[in-house]
Amino acid sequence: MRFKWQLLMLGLCFTGFIHAQTTLSGVISNQKGEPLTDALIFLLPIQKGTTTDANGQYQYKNLQAGDYTLQVSMLGYAQKEMRISIENSQPEQAFSLQLSPSSYLMDEMIVQSTRANEQTPMTYTNLDKEALETRNLGQDVPFLLRWTPSAIVTSDAGAGVGYTGIRIRGTDPTRINVTINGIPLNDAESQGVFWVNMPDFASSVSDVQVQRGVGSSSNGAGAFGATINLNTVKLQPESFASINTSVGSFNTFRRNVQFGTGLINDKFTIDGRLSKITSDGYIDRASSDLSSYYVSAAYVGDRSMLRFNTFSGHEITYQAWYGVAAELVDDRDTRTTNVAGLEKTGEPHDNEVDDYRQTHYQLLFNHQLAPNTNANISLHYTQGEGFFEQYKADQDLAAYGFLSEVNTSFNPDLIRRLWLDNDYYGAVYSLNTSKNRLDFTLGGGYNIYEGRHFGEIVWSELADVLEPEQVYYDNDARKTDFNIYTKFSYALSQKLEAYLDLQLRRVGYEFLGFDIDGNNVTQDDQLTFFNPKLGVFYDLGNQTNAYASFAVAQREPNRNDYVESTPNSRPRAEQLYDTELGYRKTGKKGAFEATAYFMYYIDQLALNGQLNDVGAATRINIDESYRLGLELNGGYQLTNQLRLDAGTTLSRNKVVAFDEFVDLYFEDGSFDQAVVSHEDTDLSFSPSLIASFGITWQPFKEVESFAKHDFSISLLNKYVSRQYLDNTSDENNVIDPYTFTDLQLDLNLGDLVGENIRVSLLVQNVFDALYVTNGWSYRSQFEGVTSVLRGYYPQATRNYLLGVNLTF
Repeated sequence: MRFKWQLLMLGLCFTGFIHAQTTLSGVISNQKGEPLTDALIFLLPIQKGTTTDANGQYQYKNLQAGDYTLQVSMLGYAQKEMRISIENSQPEQAFSLQLSPSSYLMDEMIVQSTRANEQTPMTYTNLDKEALETRNLGQDVPFLLRWTPSAIVTSDAGAGVGYTGIRIRGTDPTRINVTINGIPLNDAESQGVFWVNMPDFASSVSDVQVQRGVGSSSNGAGAFGATINLNTVKLQPESFASINTSVGSFNTFRRNVQFGTGLINDKFTIDGRLSKITSDGYIDRASSDLSSYYVSAAYVGDRSMLRFNTFSGHEITYQAWYGVAAELVDDRDTRTTNVAGLEKTGEPHDNEVDDYRQTHYQLLFNHQLAPNTNANISLHYTQGEGFFEQYKADQDLAAYGFLSEVNTSFNPDLIRRLWLDNDYYGAVYSLNTSKNRLDFTLGGGYNIYEGRHFGEIVWSELADVLEPEQVYYDNDARKTDFNIYTKFSYALSQKLEAYLDLQLRRVGYEFLGFDIDGNNVTQDDQLTFFNPKLGVFYDLGNQTNAYASFAVAQREPNRNDYVESTPNSRPRAEQLYDTELGYRKTGKKGAFEATAYFMYYIDQLALNGQLNDVGAATRINIDESYRLGLELNGGYQLTNQLRLDAGTTLSRNKVVAFDEFVDLYFEDGSFDQAVVSHEDTDLSFSPSLIASFGITWQPFKEVESFAKHDFSISLLNKYVSRQYLDNTSDENNVIDPYTFTDLQLDLNLGDLVGENIRVSLLVQNVFDALYVTNGWSYRSQFEGVTSVLRGYYPQATRNYLLGVNLTF
């Protein structure tokens, strides 16, 4: 009898559970009441998406009681949201919406083809404009991304202005694909990005997506560990004007003005920015004089948008490329030593600078072909020209090709300039469509790079023999980059979605290099890559999802790998096989994500000291290497005033085996190389642990009299474990573990005297730590005694930036 009662109670509970689920449905229509087919419905915070059927109807089943946000979007219509409450006492609830016509969503379609969305099985982080503005006080883009997962940044000048770089999961900047509005930014030859050429560019960025791992197919340089996708084309329908200024340590001074007309006659808009940044730098003489502008004009039609962007940056930066000797970096008085310009007797050479101007032009066109189909085509042109100047003492003129012209018994001092004059142009395109369960993208591009490299002597002690501005080398290079990709995302069920991404990329490079006899001749190389990617996304319910993906990436060697080798010693292209497993959980008060990754490399390029057949120490192919890691990131709102954020990356980064070549010098002046074999060593610049922690306090959030004057205090801390300077795991050749803490205060004064005023204070390295973030090393032996020469890049001790923003 007791068993029967238990069975009855179990049945009642089960029945109650069944009735504790609600079906949500409704109709999406336009203002005429006509149903809209394939409108995208997104239910927050459970992050579940669906589309409307031919009758404009949508449906969600088995929803639990609670508050939700219904988010509806469709190309050609303004996005609309509705707050709804689900009550389990009602088995069915209906909410319908009407959408208003708008072309504002077209700007988002321009970058859609190269980005991941909520249901793409890729690992990524998004930063919106508000997040960027909070951090932006004039530092380069890498410093605004330094709190994203697995990111480490460095600054040659020590404080984030001038030459800066970023590594993600240990991946160096030349292996990180960067695009602006879907247009490639990486230098075609070095494959790196020189952020110093784009000062204050973050002020014109609407949002950023950072993809880790191979990511989705993109245009330009091969993504070999990360992708940074910047978007500047967000439409600003209302007019605005703002003045921004920042002052800080090391005489840092940033000022800019920005404006936007808003939509004129609902058709035209113009936005612009003018910026100037100067800084002395933390390192001696590492000054920066940076100027830039950004102008964007758009025409908005009923189904089309045409936008023209032009932006330019001019940098004059005193060189701090060489780093600081290892024995000097732990002393506060010597760790700012800069050897650049010191070959001149007496005062350092005052023009030991990098002087470069880069100007971009973009023409972007988006057209809505059908309710859920749009096409994009973008034309672009980038022109760059500049030089770096060096004072060189006691120079052997035979190395400059002047042996027959000059008496070489005297080695003169001289000043030389190494010039780069380049043009980069092409087109990228995409076609995006969604129908029922399928999202489809076809995209690609064709880009051409033409560069002239030449050097000139602008002064020498033999001025009566050498003509002013005499050119001592001159060579051209041409590189073409064609790619086409197609992406499929198909909903196998309401919870399970499959993803397939196929890319074909062909690279052609023509350059001046060495032939097999060691003579300089024009050469060319043609490479074809097929890069497939596939994955699955699964909605686990209760605001939780998981994904798995596998992706292949391939990447050509850099310019130096080509021009300093012969066809016999030229390295092969690199290959990467990336597996990602992800888990995301979102709640009302917080979010958590975990990603496990295995990045397996074949033929990864690295220096090993070996001299090739023309005597150059270029990179060689390492047969096997890998990165195995776990990323944990999350945040939680403890109270209405207090929020915690934290992130950890644990990784094992290994070279399976390789041979190191060590230079041997002997007292009689002879030279040789010794081979040292290594197994299971650590990849350089790849810490096994990166951990960050942040706490944000908004003390007056619930004070009614302070409602318009937001005030927040954030304390941010990052720890980076030991890094090796090369691939040998030599314990004496490392960057020591370091930690630093930043303090940021933001005060929005609201509508004070009719204007919106925001004040920000950033105190970097609050606890005044002495640490370095980058370095180099050279190992050699003299008469059997091994020595290691090391250079480091110290980061600034405690320093500050104070910014004021006035928006009209």
